Amino acid sequence: MTFKDHFSGHAAAYASSRPGYPRDLVAAVARLPRAHHLALDCGTGNGQAALGLAQYFEHVVAIDPSASQLTHATPHPRVEYRVAPAEASGLPDASVDLVTAAQAFHWFDFERFFAEVERVLAPGGAVALWTYNLARVDPGVDAQMDHLAYEVAGPYWPPERRWVNEEYRTIPFPFEEVAVGPFVHEEQWNLWQYVSYLRTWSATARYIKEKGADPVEEIWDALLAAWGDAERVRPVAWPIYLRAGHLRSPDLTLK
Repeated sequence: MTFKDHFSGHAAAYASSRPGYPRDLVAAVARLPRAHHLALDCGTGNGQAALGLAQYFEHVVAIDPSASQLTHATPHPRVEYRVAPAEASGLPDASVDLVTAAQAFHWFDFERFFAEVERVLAPGGAVALWTYNLARVDPGVDAQMDHLAYEVAGPYWPPERRWVNEEYRTIPFPFEEVAVGPFVHEEQWNLWQYVSYLRTWSATARYIKEKGADPVEEIWDALLAAWGDAERVRPVAWPIYLRAGHLRSPDLTLK
């Protein structure tokens, strides 16, 4: 199976410059399944979510179709990294207690992924899918980020980005849904760290590839003026949008 690879070309930067996920989010989704033998993290990238899940599960299989991404994953004794697509994990039927996808589901083939979730989930198992959209700092900085995201680099986002912009409200979700959250992730970053994150966007990478220029340069002066001293550390926050649930009861039809 081929996959839409937007990140292998800058996997090292992705690993060093992407934010993590809130500890309370990982703890909350870990409470959803009945058992805690095996978790499957799909589209794991460099393993950020998988490492959190390892605190709660005996074993975590973390899969990604990009071997380049996995070369930058952090080793852990309870995490097994495998090159595999989310739609074909290679795990046995009814073997998984929790399936997760962090900042990755919108790239999947939804129908095939849902079929794989149904196949691998054990009785009492659960699924949790989450994403974040644009970071928030303050109105001045946010205005520059929004200008970059929606105007400068806007035409270069892959079409699947729409699901993130719609905060996963509109994704299909054929499970018995459970309300979990809300959650916000926060990092303490200076401007250099913030800009490094902007350069990990799929739209930024595509802009650079097609135009041979860095779109961040177009907002740099205004961004620096809004931020102040580039070495100043400021809180950077990402609201998290999460959908979680269990397999529907046998008398209900998946749609």
